[in-house]
Amino acid sequence: MSNYLRNPRKKTGNPVFAPKPSVTAIALGAENAVPLVGAGLVDPASQILGDSASSESLKRLISSTDRIKQIDTLILLKEALVMFKRGDWIRGGELALKALHVDEKSAQAWHVLAIAREKAGDLKTAITCFETALRISPEDAYIANDLGRLAFRLSLNDLAQKFFLHFLASFPNHPEAMNNLASVLREKNDLDGAIEVLQTAIAAHPEDPQLWNAIGTVVNARGDTETAGVFYQEALKFDPDHCHGNYNYGNVLTSLGRFDEARRYFDHALPRFTDPMNVYTCKLSMAFAYLAEGDLKNGWTWYRARTKENTPEHTVYMVQSPRWDADMPLEGKRIFVSAEQGLGDEIMFGSLLPDLIREVGPSGHVGIGVEKRLVPLFQKGFPDCTVVHHHTVKHQGHTVRLFPDIKAWETWDAYALMCDFLPRYRSKMEDFPQHQTFFRPDPERVAYWKALLGGLNDKPKVGVLWKSAISHSRRNRYYSPFEDWQAVLSLEGIQFINLQYGDTEAELEEARNMGLDIWTPPGIDLKNDLDDLSALCMAMDCVLGPANATSNIAAAAGVKIWIASLANTWISLGTDRLPWYADTRMFFAHNALDWQPVMQDMRDALVEEFLS
Repeated sequence: MSNYLRNPRKKTGNPVFAPKPSVTAIALGAENAVPLVGAGLVDPASQILGDSASSESLKRLISSTDRIKQIDTLILLKEALVMFKRGDWIRGGELALKALHVDEKSAQAWHVLAIAREKAGDLKTAITCFETALRISPEDAYIANDLGRLAFRLSLNDLAQKFFLHFLASFPNHPEAMNNLASVLREKNDLDGAIEVLQTAIAAHPEDPQLWNAIGTVVNARGDTETAGVFYQEALKFDPDHCHGNYNYGNVLTSLGRFDEARRYFDHALPRFTDPMNVYTCKLSMAFAYLAEGDLKNGWTWYRARTKENTPEHTVYMVQSPRWDADMPLEGKRIFVSAEQGLGDEIMFGSLLPDLIREVGPSGHVGIGVEKRLVPLFQKGFPDCTVVHHHTVKHQGHTVRLFPDIKAWETWDAYALMCDFLPRYRSKMEDFPQHQTFFRPDPERVAYWKALLGGLNDKPKVGVLWKSAISHSRRNRYYSPFEDWQAVLSLEGIQFINLQYGDTEAELEEARNMGLDIWTPPGIDLKNDLDDLSALCMAMDCVLGPANATSNIAAAAGVKIWIASLANTWISLGTDRLPWYADTRMFFAHNALDWQPVMQDMRDALVEEFLS
């Protein structure tokens, strides 16, 4: 722990002591505008403190309005703030608009309107109103602070960083803002910068539990789970009821396999969370703590929190059919099922569809909505079903999912999400089929790839992938660094085939410099041509890698899959394999900072399987 709390980096431009930015630099002028299109909402695990409508914030606004000389504006804004205290954001916003009709250059009126629009969920308008208020009143650092929090919610991290720095120029070492700045840097993968900010903050506020929690979160993102746990315990020493400290320490205990202890900390945190997003996140961690040890009954009960109702992360399904529930009979019904979550999850939970199709029976019909790239795979796998793509967009900070190819929703009896059927078809480990495959690659393409691979040499052909396309501090610790794969890839007698999608030039150049032979298949887009990718995988003797989209595609087709993973991952459900698929094996790392034992185990297994 001490290494993180002494000797901060000495460099120019330390973000804590950055000079106060100019108004031009921080305001969202046309040349600096950041589009909201495609901006995603941030993971709530990154803690941002403060609220533009907290009681403290409203007190400051009331004090600020006292300085307004225009009496009509003053009266309207005072009334608007009364509405805010009642939680009536719509009426408060209407009064702020009236005040702006009286005085369009009132920074306070723009600030009040911004808060109203933010609380009403109109984030795009809110950020415009905040920026206008700051242009009029650049000396008001609290407007910049509110803007920083909103920009962070919209994943506009560069912008959020500028606004928090602007606030800290007026209020140096402010613990809330220092925490928020560190959270932004963590989101940007600048873990050293985040730790440096928190070192300074903790030195100024050594008994602040949130700062200890924050540094634990950053250290955990580095993969140093053990030290992160020490920091979380330090937070709980100063505040045993600190909800985030309890939640985060519970996650550390889950990763260590101490599931009962983990659940006690989640139990302690859950009633202390007030924000719905944090409530759902804690419930999901509770689910994972059950599922990781194979308790499916309790795990699926808690896993219902995945839909995150009444939060910005809740997906709105534009479907004009009733939602299926467990009491609704399925035999003979027309049921439309939407995939949910990420690409790999759409495939993994697709393993439930054969059970559903059997229960619906020949007199019913199943529709399936999946990511567009997966449509050919699901259509071949389930030829008697209607398979369409979903179109997913962001609208005012919310995720909306549509199915453009479904024109007559009245012909469907109900719709469901794939995971709705987990308690029905996977209530115990014996429910998982031992030899089920559900993707059916084109036999001609499989033959083509087998012939091409066979022409290389007579060595066993082993596909390899090593990362996710999404690189982020929250995810990177789940993937071994490419250089650690040298122990596996240097194994003579095996022809390794590159299956990694995305930009791989740096890693392949590194492999060439190490004298490693990784053959890249020509004429295939490994990211987008998933139908042909499944055929390529079928031509392999084995596929190695993390649990990502490609490994799920291969596993669903019945390919032998070996997964490198951190220990106690919930998707293995307390086993040494992925029960969702026919032929899988897990190689567990017990320390995210050291993947060498995993790679040695995988190397030894390759020798035993293919070279003995």
